[in-house]
Amino acid sequence: MFEDEKEKEVIMEPKIIERDEIILAGMDFYGDPFTKAKGWSEQNEIGRLWQRFMRYYDKNEDKIKNMVSEADYEVWVGSIEKLDEKDKYIFVGVEVEKIQDLPLQLVAKILPRTQYAVFTIKGKEIKSDWSSKIYKEWLPESGYKEAYSFLIEYYDHERFKGMDNEESEIDIYLPIKK
Repeated sequence: MFEDEKEKEVIMEPKIIERDEIILAGMDFYGDPFTKAKGWSEQNEIGRLWQRFMRYYDKNEDKIKNMVSEADYEVWVGSIEKLDEKDKYIFVGVEVEKIQDLPLQLVAKILPRTQYAVFTIKGKEIKSDWSSKIYKEWLPESGYKEAYSFLIEYYDHERFKGMDNEESEIDIYLPIKK
């Protein structure tokens, strides 16, 4: 394979699925998440948001009513395609059946019913620049457009074993339309 072809490698083909609305309960952050550390780091604001949510969750799991599963979600609201923008809105949390009875410390997000391209990212790919591959390679060539300006990272506890574990997998949900 030529060097240019390696660079052009595209993330595996996604599954195309339809999902009803997704109701999430969790915590959020708005601003530049990378002022203290770049990339996948517990030291940047995304890592600190996860730490804050997990501390709350570990002490108060029984107060989060109507949980669908223990899988975790990270949602980037706004266009991920504009990677150079400093202000990002990031949400982390869990899926719930309804927002009634949520603790006051949590906020809710209701993501609309839509079709998704679901990419499974494994091992070293998790820390790679997969978002550029999705937005700059797969999306323009796919025949689809972004249906909404958000992206979901889905962390299933059975498949996600940590950021540095080669056996880890996460799913990336990109809302799409024809």
